[in-house]
Amino acid sequence: MKRLYFVEPVVALYAFSSFLSYPLVQQFVYRRLWEQLTNTPYPVSQDSSSCAGNNSSNHSSFHEEVQRDASLFSLYTQLFTVIPSLIVTFLLVTYSDWGGRKMTIIMPLIGMLLYTLFFLAISFYELNIYLLIATSFLSSLFGGPATFLGGCFAYVADLCKDSRQNMVRMARLDMMIGLLTGVAAVSTGYFLKAAGFNWPLLTSALFQCLNLSYAIFVLKETVTKAPHGAVLVGESSPRRSGLKRMIFGVYEMFKNTRGKSRVVLILLILIFTSYNMAYAGGMSLMTLFELNEPLCWTEILIGYGSALSTTVFLVSFGGVFLFTYCRMPPLYIVLIGILSAVISMVLIAFTKTTLMMFLVHVPLFLSIMPFPVLRAMMSKIIPGTEQGALFASLSCLDSLTFSVSSTIFNSVYAATVGWFSGFSFLLSAGLCAIPLFILGVVGVIGVDVLKEEGQPVASLEDENENSPVPN
Repeated sequence: MKRLYFVEPVVALYAFSSFLSYPLVQQFVYRRLWEQLTNTPYPVSQDSSSCAGNNSSNHSSFHEEVQRDASLFSLYTQLFTVIPSLIVTFLLVTYSDWGGRKMTIIMPLIGMLLYTLFFLAISFYELNIYLLIATSFLSSLFGGPATFLGGCFAYVADLCKDSRQNMVRMARLDMMIGLLTGVAAVSTGYFLKAAGFNWPLLTSALFQCLNLSYAIFVLKETVTKAPHGAVLVGESSPRRSGLKRMIFGVYEMFKNTRGKSRVVLILLILIFTSYNMAYAGGMSLMTLFELNEPLCWTEILIGYGSALSTTVFLVSFGGVFLFTYCRMPPLYIVLIGILSAVISMVLIAFTKTTLMMFLVHVPLFLSIMPFPVLRAMMSKIIPGTEQGALFASLSCLDSLTFSVSSTIFNSVYAATVGWFSGFSFLLSAGLCAIPLFILGVVGVIGVDVLKEEGQPVASLEDENENSPVPN
């Protein structure tokens, strides 16, 4: 069989199949917890709200308790999966530099297929839902979305000969991810309403089998493996080379950066991390909030909500292109993105109707902009030989921050859902004050540094030239 340098089908099938099953997890846990608590079937309504027609105080107390238990379930899942996933991601991505990119693509696909099959078995045989936590742990041993996307973007970078081609192909991958996850999220709602949990999970597993077959038998490797026992130039062994890059890469990055530039670099990293903490924490609670009173969204509406969330990536990247074309200073672009997230989180906290819940996504559309702009600004500060260390560090911080913030916000949500379910979103908006303050400091002390490094720095082409893994 002829092998191809064409990774786009792998990304497309991964995005569609993963979001065909991912939105089902919280809904499945929520329904099973409801049945265990009340000893009654979950109330399925033909109305836009599953709370319609049943607003008794007893019914409301059940919702509060199920919300609390479902939030803690998400917390336990994060605790058992974050560490192994991070370790495997580091090992696989490091190994791919000399062992080949396909391993970083195939291993997460295997883990995702195992998770979906076990999820299907738990649903079909009505097994204990806490087995999903063990299944998540098993899947994390094969890597996760960060491993897969890192491998795919590195694969594309290997094929691209110039920055323009690199930008176009990576932007195309981003667009495919956004569009297909949105289509899958909408499809899941109708699928679940018509056929229950088993059929969408089985369909997702079939797509994943097809995707895995393509990755193994059709996709061609881009990295030429060194002969067994070969030693890289300047290193004692390939393994030590990779280990050295992992351990000393970050140290060398800061060491080779000049005094004031080093301060600005640290401040930009703090902005990136603190904003990611606040934003990811709030977004991780969206489905639980939509399931709770007074919204009580059905499967269809949750699918539409998930689809809107995925369009945030597309619109935000479009906003960066537009603002950089108009030569807006990158610090202003970051400011607009953070403020859009603050406005959305505050509105979500006080949302009581379905229409309002859809409308709060409008300011949220620009909330992803700070991530690519900050990446581009940081890449302009450090020497060209340290780009890999920078983006490896950012990738680690991204994954770790998401897991930690999800854990913290799920704990806070479980503790506050009884008296004000929107408190966690206000907390998310309040935490955005930290990156806003640091951004102001950078604007005061770092303007000369940024100008020295050759502004404008917010170009997506520059970012994609330096980073194989966008946020």
